[in-house]
Amino acid sequence: MTPGLPELYAVIDGTWPAARRIDAGPWCLREGNGGGKRVSCASAERDWTTDDLPAAEKAMQMMGQESLFMIRDGEDRLDAALAGTGYDRIDPVNLWRIPVSGLTDHKLPRVTAFAVWEPLAIMREIWEEAGIGEARQRVMERVKGPKTGIFGRESDHPAGTGFCAIHDGIAMVHALEIRAPHRGRGLGKWMMRCAGFWAQEQGAEWMSVLCLQDNAPANGLYASLGFTLVGQYHYRIKPEGLT
Repeated sequence: MTPGLPELYAVIDGTWPAARRIDAGPWCLREGNGGGKRVSCASAERDWTTDDLPAAEKAMQMMGQESLFMIRDGEDRLDAALAGTGYDRIDPVNLWRIPVSGLTDHKLPRVTAFAVWEPLAIMREIWEEAGIGEARQRVMERVKGPKTGIFGRESDHPAGTGFCAIHDGIAMVHALEIRAPHRGRGLGKWMMRCAGFWAQEQGAEWMSVLCLQDNAPANGLYASLGFTLVGQYHYRIKPEGLT
């Protein structure tokens, strides 16, 4: 079965999990422990009314988090309700997918990309350089299913790292980072293909990835590999001082 948006939204939670998920009325609340927006947002899982919004806000405040909602494709009413109360729209994201077989049709060059778990110290260093610190690396540790790091080398230098995990037979790559001196030389493609070979060995049939819409080089990378753009999501955040 070709995965659609509902399946890919579930893969996000499965491969980049919150420290805790709480069902509260119509909402799924996520406790992120500093791991970023994906693990700290609330989402609507059942029918809701505007009277339900203050309770979600209060719960997020009690967790020590900002009031932050994920708005998925088709959730126009929630988007409009939050916009109407002053919430800002931030970080629109593209969701891409490809059959794993679309990544495994080229042999990897020697000593270019490797599937490695636990992450090597140099991989953690590259993530740290890119702002993916301990809290976000702990998100990777929380994944229960198959997972791996992707380590990339270019010109005999450690040049990139990424993370790949599988949920319900669908792989997803997160935190793909290439050091600046090594960008634009094709390493990202080989690292994604490496993730594809690893996912294939684990029995996954599909690969997926998230990318901020304003990251033109990364979106271009996925398009050039043959990924299909499936849909989007974005966040609504309550500005500081808004009551």
